[in-house]
Amino acid sequence: MRLVQVMVPTGKREAALGLLDDEGLDYALSEETSGREYIAIVSIPLPTNAVEPVLEKLRDAGIERDAYTVVLDAETVVSRQFEELREKYAEEEGDDSRIAREELVARASDLLPETTTFVVLTAVSAVVATAGLLLNDAAIIVGSMVIAPLIGPAMATSVGTVVDDRDLFVRGLKLQVGGGLLAIVAAALFALFLRTTGVVPFGPQQVFHVHQINLRLAPDVMSLVVALGAGVAGALAISSGVSAAIVGVMIAAALVPPVAVVGIGLAWGRPVAVLGSFVLVLVNYLSINFTALGVLWYSGYRPIQFFEQDIARHETLKRIAVLGVSILLLSAFLGAVTYADYRTSSFEESAEEAVVSTLAEYDRLTLLDLRVAYDDSLPFEEPARVVVTVGHPVDTEPPPLAETLLDRIRANAQAPFGTIDLRNVTVEVRYVAADVSTSD
Repeated sequence: MRLVQVMVPTGKREAALGLLDDEGLDYALSEETSGREYIAIVSIPLPTNAVEPVLEKLRDAGIERDAYTVVLDAETVVSRQFEELREKYAEEEGDDSRIAREELVARASDLLPETTTFVVLTAVSAVVATAGLLLNDAAIIVGSMVIAPLIGPAMATSVGTVVDDRDLFVRGLKLQVGGGLLAIVAAALFALFLRTTGVVPFGPQQVFHVHQINLRLAPDVMSLVVALGAGVAGALAISSGVSAAIVGVMIAAALVPPVAVVGIGLAWGRPVAVLGSFVLVLVNYLSINFTALGVLWYSGYRPIQFFEQDIARHETLKRIAVLGVSILLLSAFLGAVTYADYRTSSFEESAEEAVVSTLAEYDRLTLLDLRVAYDDSLPFEEPARVVVTVGHPVDTEPPPLAETLLDRIRANAQAPFGTIDLRNVTVEVRYVAADVSTSD
């Protein structure tokens, strides 16, 4: 619920009070004695979803153009008349949590931090995320998400589009682009410092095998869910007037860790290896803006002036189309990564089946372990070596199995998964003498 206070200018008092009486609204009138151009202050308690239509009527009556209007958040209103008013506007306007256009713009502007604050927090969040990734510490990574000031620019860009506020749109877009580049640079410089000083004495292979980093080297299409959900949640949070802090963490979860991985890849001189993470960053940025823009437009937010609505509609739909096409094109890469993951997991299953069936032909051999090693072609890894550990009795000489297993693996995997180049796959068999017992 809201308390709307309007400073009524000279000559507009009768028009303002007449409009409020016609709408059946309760109000309190205070005479203005400052001697300025305002003669009264009208205070009107309103349901949240009634603010926008009432302000539009005041604007149509020519009152708001020459008046100050202040919208306050009221904690509690105890009144039977107010409950009737709430029911009336719930029937007419629908969603009773939808805030007014003016409140939406104000909230989006408030979410935009000052440039200095934004730069410092963005750089710090990228550095903290880089440290968390290299330490393989999920808690530190979550901490970096909490301090990342990323929800404001994303929501400002979308709000500025639907209400045709070019200044808000441009500032939000600049902060998004600048913030993304700043985060990559900060992460890369911090990672380079750790590498050159020996604090993190890892080579590229060791770094990319750190679990939290490896998770983000080959993102699949499921990674889109976080970004799409974050955009929807952000738009709903800002348009309903609820706290956007938790949603901001969700948006940061989609952006900060992959940005830090890109910085780590640059610091270790392997930009191609982090191509998947960079594509994920782009897709997530686009997806957050895409869904937020769609939700706000669907919620009915439009410019104040009627003649501006066609322009805003054209720009909104054009940007939605551009974002959608861009997401589809980049998602093709994520789809390819998803398929690559499916191929490799299927290859591992078929290789295990081939090894198990082969060893079953020998009475006293036991499969102790099977691992598949991959090449360095991130994010599309190819199997390079199958390492099989076989247990055999201490009093027997194990048979040579490498060639047999390789033939069986190729035969078993070639038909359904022919896109994997099995010509370069080798099999390494390790024998371990052990007490092997059998039971009937």
